[in-house]
Amino acid sequence: MKRLLLTLLATASLRADPVPDKLVVLTFDDSVASHPSFVAPLLKKHGFGATFFITEGFEFLVDKTHYMTWEQIKALHEQGFEIGNHTRKHAGVTKQNPEQLASDVEFIETQCAKAGIPRPVSFCYPGYATSEGAVKLLGERGYLFARAGGAKAFDPSTDNPLLMPQAFDGKPDSTLEQFKAAVAQAREGKIAVLTFHGVPDIKHPWVNTEPAQFEAYMQHLKDEGCTVVAMRDLGKFVPVRK
Repeated sequence: MKRLLLTLLATASLRADPVPDKLVVLTFDDSVASHPSFVAPLLKKHGFGATFFITEGFEFLVDKTHYMTWEQIKALHEQGFEIGNHTRKHAGVTKQNPEQLASDVEFIETQCAKAGIPRPVSFCYPGYATSEGAVKLLGERGYLFARAGGAKAFDPSTDNPLLMPQAFDGKPDSTLEQFKAAVAQAREGKIAVLTFHGVPDIKHPWVNTEPAQFEAYMQHLKDEGCTVVAMRDLGKFVPVRK
C-alpha cells in the first residue's frame, strides 16, 4: 500500500501545478490553547488554511489552561485544518538516538489515530534542529513535508521538502514590515512558509504574538490576495523526491 501511494504521488508530481505567486503556508507550533480559541476562528473568517503542529511536550499533560486537549485538536481537524507531528516530547532530533526519535514520532501518530485524525504527513523539527537521520526516518515513515527554521522562502525546485525553510518566525519584536517582506518572497516559484506559536503564548513569551499584531498580519494576507494553505496542500505544487 505504501509503495502504491508513493507511485501515485510520484506520478501526480509529473503533473504538478505551477506555483502561483503569493502562495503562503501558515503553521502553528506547540499545541497552545489560543490556537482553537483565537487563531482558528480568525483563520476561518478569512478562509485561510493552516497546519497545527502537535506535541505533548512542555506541560501539555497537566496544564489545560495553556495547552490544548485532544478534543480541541480533533475539532481543529474537523474544521478542515491540518494536524502535523511535532513529536511527543519536543526534544531536539540531534539529541535523540534513532530509536528515541522514532518512538516520539510514532507516539503522535498513534494519538492522532486514537482521536480519529489522519496520520500526519507534515512534520516540524522541535527547536528547528535537523539531522540526516531524522530526514531518513521521516521519509521512511511516509512524511511528505517537514519544516525547519531559517529566514527564506521555500523553493520547491531546489529545497528538500523534508528540510523546508520558513520565511517568517513570529516573535514579540517582529514587525508588520518584516512580515510583509517575508510574504513578498512568495513569487517566481517560491512559497512563504510562516511560523507562529501562541497568539498569545503565555507560557513561552519569547515566541509570543499578540492578538492585535496577528490580526494585522492576517489582514495583510487578505489585502494582498494571498492563497493561504496548510502544508499538506503543497502536494499539488511540489514534486515528490525519491
